[in-house]
Amino acid sequence: MALKGIKVIEFVGLAPGPFCGMLLADFGATVTRIDMNPRNSLDVLQGGKRSLALNLKQPKAIDMVRSLCSGSDVLIEPFRPGVMEKFGLGPSVLLQDNPRLIYARLTGFGQTGTHAVRAGHDLNYVALSGVLSMLGRKTNKPTAPINLVADFAGGGLMCAFGILAAIVERHRSGKGQIIDHAMVEGAAYVGSWLFRSQSLPVWGKARGENILDGGAHFYDTYETKDGKFLSVGAIENKFYRLLLEGLGLNADLPQFEDDEKRRELFEDTFKTKTRDEWMEIFNNKDACVFPVLTPDEVESYQHNLDRSVFVNYRQTEDDVLVPTPAPKLSRTPARSGATVKERSELEMAEEILSEIGMERKELVHLYEEGVLLLSNKPKM
Repeated sequence: MALKGIKVIEFVGLAPGPFCGMLLADFGATVTRIDMNPRNSLDVLQGGKRSLALNLKQPKAIDMVRSLCSGSDVLIEPFRPGVMEKFGLGPSVLLQDNPRLIYARLTGFGQTGTHAVRAGHDLNYVALSGVLSMLGRKTNKPTAPINLVADFAGGGLMCAFGILAAIVERHRSGKGQIIDHAMVEGAAYVGSWLFRSQSLPVWGKARGENILDGGAHFYDTYETKDGKFLSVGAIENKFYRLLLEGLGLNADLPQFEDDEKRRELFEDTFKTKTRDEWMEIFNNKDACVFPVLTPDEVESYQHNLDRSVFVNYRQTEDDVLVPTPAPKLSRTPARSGATVKERSELEMAEEILSEIGMERKELVHLYEEGVLLLSNKPKM
């Protein structure tokens, strides 16, 4: 795979850090997660990674992490500023041990600034980025799209991009560097087009009154007779005409007039047929009309089957829906970690510690000393 040979140390966290590590692992990197408790069941993005649970209050545990980082390419840490320094694992220490190390710090507010040491979550980060103020219907308060914008798009995904950029640069300089990635900044950067397009005709009105934010009747979702929904994105006039044709409406209706009346007309019209009946009409029309699929429908939808958008259930350890890694590479395709058989804590610990010269008997001693955390005592 594309990132084969790249070794990553990922400190345990939730959402953005695990997603960042998942992206690297799915494309071939060897990702070792450092836990602080055995059997961390909260991370659903662990598949394909190795894990090692250590008591970081123990000096021997810190020495082990330093040894692992000395032979690694990347470290990902999600803690507030100063936490890694208190462990004795700050960048000044680890980059001295390994000048080629790429030290990625993934936090909400970054390492500096007024809010650097404060707690926050996706909603707070998107709020401060300015993006949240643009999301939501005009009659409602700003609405966050779950935690996709800051945690995943602006957080884990952008951090992974920064890591890969640093790896490319290292080929020229031979040196690692520190990545200071804040989710506030990542969310704002993901929203670049939103900010930089404000002078275009698609904007200019209050939230929820513009073409792309629910203000246009031809760019919205509509409920059908069976309580399901269709997405309508007929922005260009040629698509709008085909939309009217499919709905059986007057093809001469002006597109940019009487939005609210037209919306009511569309709502009434779409409710006269089921979603599948409408799709029989629109499957052969380029009117930009597609079904709003639910999680239990997406895997069996024909286009998704054609493109293998989701991993086959039979290939996964758990019976859960797993998206296939994207994008698709022609020679070195990625592989979802969800298809990798889960290994025991002890098996992973033995493999990881053997890479820094430790044998089985030393592993047992570390467990007895409370340095290595395992659910069950290993045998000598």
